[in-house]
Amino acid sequence: MSRILIIEDEPIIRTELRRLLTRAGHDVAEAGAVPEAAAEHALDAFDLVISDLRLPGPPGTDIIALCPGVPVLIMTSFATVKSAVDAMKLGAVDYIAKPFDHDELLLQVERVLREGRLTRQNAALKREVEQTWSPGGMVGNSPAMRDVFERVRKVAPSAATVLVLGESGTGKELVARAVHAQSPRAEGPLIAVNCAAIPEGLLESELFGHEKGAFTGAQAAHAGLVEAAHGGTLFLDEIGELPAPAQARLLRMLQDGEVRRVGATRSRKVDVRILAATHRDLPRRVQEGLFRQDLYFRLRVVEIRLPPLRERGEDVPALAKHLLERACLRIGRPPASLSPDALAAIAQHPWPGNVRELENAIERAVILADGPLITADLLALEPPGGPGVPALEETDFPPVPASEDPRSPDSMEEYFRRFVLEHQDRMGETELARRLGISRKTLWEKRQRLGIPRTRA
Repeated sequence: MSRILIIEDEPIIRTELRRLLTRAGHDVAEAGAVPEAAAEHALDAFDLVISDLRLPGPPGTDIIALCPGVPVLIMTSFATVKSAVDAMKLGAVDYIAKPFDHDELLLQVERVLREGRLTRQNAALKREVEQTWSPGGMVGNSPAMRDVFERVRKVAPSAATVLVLGESGTGKELVARAVHAQSPRAEGPLIAVNCAAIPEGLLESELFGHEKGAFTGAQAAHAGLVEAAHGGTLFLDEIGELPAPAQARLLRMLQDGEVRRVGATRSRKVDVRILAATHRDLPRRVQEGLFRQDLYFRLRVVEIRLPPLRERGEDVPALAKHLLERACLRIGRPPASLSPDALAAIAQHPWPGNVRELENAIERAVILADGPLITADLLALEPPGGPGVPALEETDFPPVPASEDPRSPDSMEEYFRRFVLEHQDRMGETELARRLGISRKTLWEKRQRLGIPRTRA
């Protein structure tokens, strides 16, 4: 039921309108003039105001300024193009001429109310997105995160391309959404694409679109995601996985502001800001001939590097509490807190999966908890090797050089690389994963990240 205020100086018309709208299921209040309406009612409590144009004292359009955010429908017995235009310029959502048809008025009222609900929902969603994705919503006070926030603040108002770097799970898309939300394109679309998740044969078509008959199965023209992002931002996650033909098309778009669909002979102008992210070493991929150097420099106008969770020190407990609050809201549970042993376990865990792993652990704990206290056992944090991994003989692994800290991420990656390269010719993927104490999925992900090809099926 919607609340509607009628401002009309003719009692007969006012009564007729009240009965009509009440029968339609609305809660109706009334007044005879603008000052009376302002004095007797809380104007911001209404979903719609219907006001006559000519009233004793101030005209009906004066009510518009007194109730910002509330749609105002103007009635007039002297409907002219000029009066309608004047009312709309002052902020009226529409006008209707007297005498009016009852059904026509009800349809107009329902349309205005529906549009008002959509506007409020959109505003609420926008506020939620801003709280969730803006730098203010990203928790962290470590020097590395303060640097991230400062770079986002500086680069967001510009049109520069941004390359976000960081390990998997550090929140690269979070940064991209924060840049978009603070940019002049915030009202435009933000299209996020995971380049690694789309099969290589379909990637060009998905990104740049195709014309009818461009390939088998192309039964109709298709606008790509670049065109869908026109006027807004295109976020290309895992940009390091982009195949060479798509790299060339993306470079052309960045240089000329044009996109040519697969199978098309003409290019189309597009206005799109590009944000990209990767966990790969792009300079190494450039050296290996897997990524275009000119595209790399085009993307790397501004670089934002996200630190892994293990390097964020005092941020981790604060981030855990923030994620706990969000998990309780999302799942519909009462507010919860982390016990001292849970906080200690969180602080000591290396978090190889970064923020994503921490978020998943907390969500799992909230689901399994019987009360408002999250304990360490509910987090169920596994040692880096995982549970149930059999002890391995020293000969199973290449030795880590004594000069290197075995806990260092670089030495661990080299450790992984050497073991896989030395054993993959005589071991299948399942055996390799078991020996390394990881899952096959993790093995595949590490292969992708470190660029280690498989030599056997």
